[in-house]
Parts: sequence; C-alpha cells; structure tokens
Amino acid sequence: MNILDHPILGEVEAAKRKVTLFVNGRSIEAYEGQPIAAALMAVGIKSFRQTARKQQDRGIFCGIGRCTDCMMTVNGEPNVRTCVTSVAEGMVVETQIGLGSWREIPHE
Repeated sequence: MNILDHPILGEVEAAKRKVTLFVNGRSIEAYEGQPIAAALMAVGIKSFRQTARKQQDRGIFCGIGRCTDCMMTVNGEPNVRTCVTSVAEGMVVETQIGLGSWREIPHE
C-alpha cells in the first residue's frame, strides 16, 4: 500500500518508475526515489533493526532522520537512516542488529 496522493507532498509523479530492491533476500518493488522506509512499510515490513542488548524490534519512529530506529544496512553500509534515504534499483537492504557491521556486497 503506497501513498500516491499525499495531502502535503502531493501526487506521486506518473514518471516515477518501479524498481526492485532486495530486503533480507526478498525482492520487493518500490517507486524510485521514495524513502526506503516507506517502501518497506508498503509491503508490510515494520521491523527495520533490533537493539543490541535485547534484540527488540525497532521500526519507523520520527520519520525525519533524527532518531535511529529506522537504521538498516544498505548495500553493505550499516546505520543508514531509511526514512530519509531514497530507493534505487538493485539496493540490498538488511535488518541491522545493534550498530551493525560493514560488509562487502558482491556485484554481479
């Protein structure tokens, strides 16, 4: 469920194309340029990271890049705030535990 006509941001441009990103190994479609967090929520993914100590789920909280609840590992880079990072074709997004760790993402 994507918001295509936002009361403040307006309508999604018809020219926006659908792209594929990979979330924990699962491919999902999203609109290019929309925030990663919005794309995940649109397909029912609400847990983005887990706390280090108790592995408690965290998801979207502030939605403006100030808190750290939406941080995920994106293309091997940990601590990416998904509420303010745009979707791009072929992104690899992974649930992060605690502070995460850097990984090399193999290129095809």
